[in-house]
Amino acid sequence: MSSVRRGRAQRSNRPGDLKPPVNGMGDGDARREFEERLRVWEFTTLRDALARHPERRETFVTTSSRPVKRLYTPLDLPEDAAARIGVPGEFPYTRGIHPTMYRGRPWTMRMFAGYGSAEDTNERFKYLIAHGETGLSVAFDMPTLYGYDTDDAEAKGEFGTCGVAVSSLQDMETLFDGIDVGAISTSMTINSPAAIIWGMYLGMAESKGVPWSDLRGTIQNDILKEYQAQKEWIFPPEPSMRLVVDTFEFGSRHVPKWNTISISGYHIREAGATAAQELAFTLANGMEYVRWGIDRGLKVDDFAPRLSFFFNAHNDLLEEVAKYRAARRIWAREMRDTFGARSPRSWVLRFHAQTAGVSLTAQQPEMNIVRTTVQALAAVLGGAQSLHTNSYDEAYQVPNEKAVRIALRTQQILAHESGVATTVDPLGGAYMVEALTDELEEEAYAYFDRIAQLGGVIPAIRKGFFQQEIANSAYRYQREIEDRERTIVGVNDFVVDEQPEVEPLRVTEASYRAQLARLRRTRKMRDARRHERALDRLRKACEGDDNTMPLVLEAIKAKATLGELCDVMREAFGVWEEPLLY
Repeated sequence: MSSVRRGRAQRSNRPGDLKPPVNGMGDGDARREFEERLRVWEFTTLRDALARHPERRETFVTTSSRPVKRLYTPLDLPEDAAARIGVPGEFPYTRGIHPTMYRGRPWTMRMFAGYGSAEDTNERFKYLIAHGETGLSVAFDMPTLYGYDTDDAEAKGEFGTCGVAVSSLQDMETLFDGIDVGAISTSMTINSPAAIIWGMYLGMAESKGVPWSDLRGTIQNDILKEYQAQKEWIFPPEPSMRLVVDTFEFGSRHVPKWNTISISGYHIREAGATAAQELAFTLANGMEYVRWGIDRGLKVDDFAPRLSFFFNAHNDLLEEVAKYRAARRIWAREMRDTFGARSPRSWVLRFHAQTAGVSLTAQQPEMNIVRTTVQALAAVLGGAQSLHTNSYDEAYQVPNEKAVRIALRTQQILAHESGVATTVDPLGGAYMVEALTDELEEEAYAYFDRIAQLGGVIPAIRKGFFQQEIANSAYRYQREIEDRERTIVGVNDFVVDEQPEVEPLRVTEASYRAQLARLRRTRKMRDARRHERALDRLRKACEGDDNTMPLVLEAIKAKATLGELCDVMREAFGVWEEPLLY
């Protein structure tokens, strides 16, 4: 993290850099008059009101347990507030990355979908497109996420239950059958085997005659947050990071419109992190990927414009809005001043948001529609480029069609009926929002310093720093619920005695049999000698320094399966086991 520490001396617009921020009213008569007016208000109007109606509790806090003041005023803003807020589409992008934001076009409505076989999910994709979805997002099942084929002993009982099973190029071709991948962008939530799954997508597009230069989309490919929070890793950190940078290099040369990583705070937040931890850990990870790319010899402006981000949209509307605004400002500054990026496209933080799955309750599940609406509103007010809204039944299962349609309609109502998309950054300048933005920015830099003191991101992972910070926050939050310091509607208050009615979505035995049959055909029909040669060439590349992507693609075209490719990498790289933490 040393480059961040060096960059601090260059930042004159960071709150608290040289001296405590002077309030936004300056030092003159206006400030003194307002301070006097505030004192009079406190000793008259406010005191009388509290005597008649005391406040509900002594302290109020955000979802992240951040104390919230009774009143925010211009005195809470720094003297250079207007410059720090800026204008949309220009550095530091606090107010948004585009000058007109949603007045130009709405955010991409990208519903996360995947269950059962490739045929099942293909049907769901077409359903969502027919109902107005503007981007696809693929959820993979657990065996796929861990790099196992459906028929592997390790995969038993896990087929298609939390996403779609993809074990081969043929599965990928079936998954996108009848869908114009040259016209719609596709996001894929895959991490440790991301290079392989992306290779299958590229192979599928090639078989359709779609040039790679036309493809738009994202692979999540964020392995650092797996070690910190999600826990779906295969290989140790260093070879995993090598694979990530291989995709940066290959993508910048051959798939120029593709985002080769989606640096994800979402899963960090789902594991129990606060808003500030989500912000800080995600951006720290992003900067670590930039360092690795530069160390490979890549020019920062060649790959940084294709870095994207993925944030959580949680319950506390204003805290979430401030988090997104702080993220843009920090990233722009660090990319320009610390990493020396010269292209404004490298300074821009583009992000997808997903509403908070961890906030969904099995009790009174219809209330999740309300939660999702508030969270989606936070993402929109915060300037998201694309958005997934969770379905009300997801505390039980992969959503059924009615539930996912309601979730999509929630976005469409926000875009076309609520009015929030008619102006840019409608909460910009709001005293509380700007104060929270500054606070979150300061907390993020404090975390950057702590990470630097531990030697950087990967040493901090090995020492359990991120894991312990997240666990502590999750424990505190749960205790607040159990001690009734925090109200969760339907869980510890406003409880009703009723059995929820949720229409089940089941993965069928027929889907499982069809998947196994396709795998058998793939292995039977391939050229055994070509297949063996391709895997051997990939093994040698893994053991050496060559970019692995061309060899991954060669093996995929030779009909190697996901499990076979990952086994080659397991043999070359080893398997990561997390150290015990106390």
